[in-house]
Amino acid sequence: MPRSTRRTRAENRRLRFGPAISTVTRMAERILLVEDDARLAEMLSEYLGGAGFRVVHVGLGAAALERLAAEPCDAVVLDLMLPDMDGLDVCRQLRTKSDAPVLMLTARGDATDRIVGLELGADDYLPKPFAPRELLARLRAILRRRGNGTSSEAPLCFGRLEIDRAARTLRIDGAERTITSYQFALLVALAENAGRVLSRDTLMDLVKGEALEAFDRSIDVHVSRIRAAIEDDAKHPRRIITVRGAGYVFAKAQE
Repeated sequence: MPRSTRRTRAENRRLRFGPAISTVTRMAERILLVEDDARLAEMLSEYLGGAGFRVVHVGLGAAALERLAAEPCDAVVLDLMLPDMDGLDVCRQLRTKSDAPVLMLTARGDATDRIVGLELGADDYLPKPFAPRELLARLRAILRRRGNGTSSEAPLCFGRLEIDRAARTLRIDGAERTITSYQFALLVALAENAGRVLSRDTLMDLVKGEALEAFDRSIDVHVSRIRAAIEDDAKHPRRIITVRGAGYVFAKAQE
């Protein structure tokens, strides 16, 4: 009976949030995480996944090189201290196969390793221990610097809703709607991660670089104003849905 109940809830969730195939033109960026600490890797995978990335984890340098040869990725998060080979060697070989940005993680105190890593082609480094938010910020920064996803400026279309990121305009049925710059950034963050539940903290991370006026529950105020602009009935939203105790999710399937 419990198993049947879980299936029913899953089906209800799919009906509510839409089909698994996204109507967004941009796919989530794929991150290869090379880390032999299983607990840290699990935590980072969950955190980055919640921020809209698709994370693939391997624990060995050789496995990372094999995976990269089989499947391209948008960025690599690479621990320098691996059980089978030195992370600097992984970085050197990786750079001959891919131009994906590399963020090195290191517990070593010697600055020489960091300098060598950057000279080998790494884009940034982060010493352990670190805050997951800093990892996320640095990862986004190297992706921006490398110009990943240049097609991401194409308009996002969800039924009658069109979000033009290049022109920073919002339209319903062709009619432009007005929201603030910060609210537009917040809407883009939600739309680019359609179907994913995003916490308030994650949303604040995603809109870093905008005029930072959001804190704690003020995100709720901005979301309510966005709903007033894009929902047919803001009191019964169908585009931006509240997930109690978790955050918000932008519906993939819309009219």
